[in-house]
Amino acid sequence: MAEAKLLISSKNYSSWSLRGWLLTRLSGLPFTEEQVDPQDPVTRAELLLQASSIRIPCLIHGELQVWDTMAIAEYLNEIRPKARLFPEDREARARCRSISGEMHSGFYALRSSLPMNLRAHRPGFPLWSGPKADIERIVAIWHACFETWRGPYLFGDRPTVADAMYAPVVTRFLTYDVTLDPDCAAYGERIMAWPAMVEWVDAAKGEREEPIHELEVEAEF
Repeated sequence: MAEAKLLISSKNYSSWSLRGWLLTRLSGLPFTEEQVDPQDPVTRAELLLQASSIRIPCLIHGELQVWDTMAIAEYLNEIRPKARLFPEDREARARCRSISGEMHSGFYALRSSLPMNLRAHRPGFPLWSGPKADIERIVAIWHACFETWRGPYLFGDRPTVADAMYAPVVTRFLTYDVTLDPDCAAYGERIMAWPAMVEWVDAAKGEREEPIHELEVEAEF
């Protein structure tokens, strides 16, 4: 029997829902998912980056409600320590929190210019200076992790919170045809082959929700 419930929004458009879902799966906590209507005004505002905060996904565990993806990650790490959501080594754990926090609070140009859209493919999409700088920073973060912890994931041989946090970025790179060096491209392939990611993407492609036209961006030349 499931111990918890995770509220999510669109599987196609919601990068934060994907992160929360991956974290909960990674923890091993049994849960059911409940999808809120992406057209609900509050949920839609979150998807369009117009809300003051992000309250979906929300993990409901007994009487407790935990929202904000990093709060969900920390809570799951506390109640499921054997899942090792964060690396065991203290230095690696600190770096994991740092780069996860950077993704959580930063990269606004990337989020706004290249919204997550798993059903779309935009080859030749133009990259302006803002998202390009964000992409360069993300690639630098990944390379620093590969050089120190030797892969195949950001902190060694198993996914952690950081991989869940950066997984939606991998989908954006594919949707908007972002060219990556071989190491980063191989990392992206590993993330997309992660069974939990395969399950999520398949479900997203099968959704029959009404499109959110603001997130169906097309290239403008």
